[in-house]
Amino acid sequence: MANQTDWMGIAQRLLALAQAGLAYTPNACDAERYEEVRALGLMAGLSGEPVAQLHALFAGETGYPTPKVDIRAVLFRGTDEVLLVQEKMDGNRWSLPGGWADVGYTPFEVAVKEVGEETGLATEAVRLLALLDKRQHAHPPQPWYVYKAFVLCRVVGGELQADTTETAGVRWVHRTELPALALSTDRVTRAQLERLFAFAHEPDLPTWCD
Repeated sequence: MANQTDWMGIAQRLLALAQAGLAYTPNACDAERYEEVRALGLMAGLSGEPVAQLHALFAGETGYPTPKVDIRAVLFRGTDEVLLVQEKMDGNRWSLPGGWADVGYTPFEVAVKEVGEETGLATEAVRLLALLDKRQHAHPPQPWYVYKAFVLCRVVGGELQADTTETAGVRWVHRTELPALALSTDRVTRAQLERLFAFAHEPDLPTWCD
């Protein structure tokens, strides 16, 4: 029997097929079938959520379906400290600064913007460290199919802000603190942070990509 994560993957695929079919279908009969596939996808991905809520998430999705993009900024201090923020939307759990990619911004611009909004620091983006398929990592299941981009940034100005619209705290966290830290695992996992620290020790490592 499929577990919750398996069902979410099935639902994501069904919804993607339905969305693509509705975008390119040439006749009403096929459209009706794709609407049925969409309904099956919603049921497959329930995971305790009301059908109406899931339908609302996907009702506005049209055209060919593609993954959403989550961009996270990685800032090191030395080789064993990384900058983390407390996410208000996730019970003040800790994460790398970041969020969904915005239309009209490059990935680097998004990373710099998110750091400024969530920490008060002015930064510049240096390089792409990793591009990951969220499904391949230990994140909680969710309706969206997501790619995660981790962008190395460096501080060029500003001051740390203790509280922002989205975050309740920000500080440099030593690598040894990670096991005891309550992480916002929807945004970043301990295993990802541990692997990202390799770039602090070896800046020329190739980009990590699933």
